[in-house]
Amino acid sequence: MNHRVTEDFPALLAAVKRITTSVAEVHAAAVDADARFPHETLAALREAGALAAPVPRDCGGPGCTLQELAQLCSSLAQGCGSSAMVLAMHYIQVACIVRHGRESAYLRDYLRQLAREQLLLASMTSEVGTSGETRSSICAVERHDAQFKLVKDATTGSYCAHADGILVTCRRNSDAAASDQVLVLVRKGDYTLTQTTSWDTLGMRGTCSPGFKLDARGSAEQIIPGPFADSSACTMVPYSHILWASLWWGIAASALGRAAEYVRSSARKTPGTIPPAATRLAETAERLQAMRHGWQALASEFDAIDSRPEGAEELHSMGWALKMNNLKINASQAAPPIVHQALQITGILGYKNDSKFSLGRHYRDVLSASLMISNDRITAKNASMLLVFKDL
Repeated sequence: MNHRVTEDFPALLAAVKRITTSVAEVHAAAVDADARFPHETLAALREAGALAAPVPRDCGGPGCTLQELAQLCSSLAQGCGSSAMVLAMHYIQVACIVRHGRESAYLRDYLRQLAREQLLLASMTSEVGTSGETRSSICAVERHDAQFKLVKDATTGSYCAHADGILVTCRRNSDAAASDQVLVLVRKGDYTLTQTTSWDTLGMRGTCSPGFKLDARGSAEQIIPGPFADSSACTMVPYSHILWASLWWGIAASALGRAAEYVRSSARKTPGTIPPAATRLAETAERLQAMRHGWQALASEFDAIDSRPEGAEELHSMGWALKMNNLKINASQAAPPIVHQALQITGILGYKNDSKFSLGRHYRDVLSASLMISNDRITAKNASMLLVFKDL
């Protein structure tokens, strides 16, 4: 792969790996059991400067590529899936501002503040009444002179109660069509959140994403320039699917790592023999490797496309949309069987919650993959595109 290494990236990756083992993994069980936000991990990421990773150098950040952001998320996921999901979602939001808001002096200043203060950005794209369709909104931003007002009833608000700001999707104005959307940056202190649902979930419990009613006001300069359709196609979709795929891989890699440790411990008890489970481990490692190649290859391809003057046109293409959709489906379908095979290797010790080989959290976290933007919904979109797209 042609991979431009950002100057500060090796040190940043090393810091995130340390945080993974010394902080995220240590607190992961409590985060999961109590369905609480991973405060310790986010504090460590702030101290390491990791929250500014997507921010370009001229705004005070390292300007990491998508490949590099995916490595950070995949590393953190090996310690705590919820922490990695929060980091990935934050990176997606920051990237939307970086890639679509840098023409705005206000938003450039915000990026500098984010890098300086390590602000955490949350996401609010869902809405009551849209059936999970993120490219459709009921609420609309209302502009009054140089100010805006926005009220949204969201089915989920990703860690919104713990963030320093939220990127919100809404209609451009009260007369706009449901698909004519914009992104609005709402800043802490300028909005109120009223929780409407709970977050007692099977997995990803530490992402703390219940439903909220949002009531926000602010400067009209906080509206991201351009339509959300551009932000979605060129940034939100590729960043989401690639970063999510990388962290699902990280969860699966952690599970298989525990299985490998179990096999090695069995081998030490019977020197000179290969434990029966070793063959299953080898077969599953092949699947894990293939899964990694998938997200790494498309992250590399995205960075290459993005470096070309005509890159935006390609990112809007039907062929690229199909690649992204297929990556999401393939990764979300590949991860759970890998964790399942790890459980078959570890047996009852993987099934027990109080064992060092425990895989319950991994299993439950990774089952969210097919539900985050439903695979059925994505497959239906692919089917529609393939009626006219012939270049397979």
